[in-house]
Amino acid sequence: MAHVFLIGIGAGAAAALLFASVASGSPLSVLLFYLAPLPILIAAMGWSHWAALIAALVAATGLAALFGSFFFIAFLLGIGLPAWWLGYLALLARPASTPTAENGLEWYPVGHLVFWAALISGAVVIVGMLNLGTDEASFRAALHRSIERVVRIQGAASGSDGAPALSERVLDIMVTILPVAAAVLSTLTSIVNLGLAARIVKISGRLPRPWPDIAAMRFPSYAPMVAGVAVIGTFVSGIMGMMSSAMMASVLMAYAVLGFAVLHAITRGSASRPFVLGGAYAAVVVFFWPALVLSMLGLADTMFDFRRRAAQKRGPPDAGT
Repeated sequence: MAHVFLIGIGAGAAAALLFASVASGSPLSVLLFYLAPLPILIAAMGWSHWAALIAALVAATGLAALFGSFFFIAFLLGIGLPAWWLGYLALLARPASTPTAENGLEWYPVGHLVFWAALISGAVVIVGMLNLGTDEASFRAALHRSIERVVRIQGAASGSDGAPALSERVLDIMVTILPVAAAVLSTLTSIVNLGLAARIVKISGRLPRPWPDIAAMRFPSYAPMVAGVAVIGTFVSGIMGMMSSAMMASVLMAYAVLGFAVLHAITRGSASRPFVLGGAYAAVVVFFWPALVLSMLGLADTMFDFRRRAAQKRGPPDAGT
């Protein structure tokens, strides 16, 4: 148990340093900030969820000591506990119902992990929104002030006498877009950190679960219902509609990941596979909006099971392959 405690302390210190690096204001610090959950996830998957829980508490306590008590709650709810929970779920296993399962265990499905990452990311953004205001008017006013303050700080950092004030229209557009953008970015970074942590722990030889077939992942049966409720909620006025938009963005980002899984599965054995996959990844990186098309593909696969049909069309693999 002592080594788990020490690993937790080390991982917590690393997470706190990554989180605090954003105070430097450099572009690299933003990337480091989004990697803050990584040490906690590594501790969870490589040692135990207890090490991850210790890491989350150590990081939150350290940040509170340096920057104030607000950062204890902010880090714990926004980064620490979500990373601990995802790491905990990643190592859940039960006796397998089929004798062909490796080590006789059935591990927590990777698709469920991805969807959990989306739900948590959406919830974190919603909590952040409510921290700014519990109604639309107060939320918009608080976010207006925050954006203007950031603009002034950036203007001062650049050495100019002052940044030009943003128009009310621009501020309104930014206030509408920022929660959605934050939800998308939070979901994406959560999924990337989860996969990166698993890969690092696997390379070190400490990952107890076998590496899953990502292309075969499936979302839980309740996922389409969550997506539908989130979409319907966007038609509600006020802060409720804005929160629904944030959750919808997180869920659709998860479905975009599922869409990539579908694309990987249905192009197996195709000579054009490298071009299709390369083009899809490039289009999302450059333009991003094609991610919405992949979200629709992921949703459609839930209903029509394109991967099963593609596998039946290909037939069983040759005995010599």
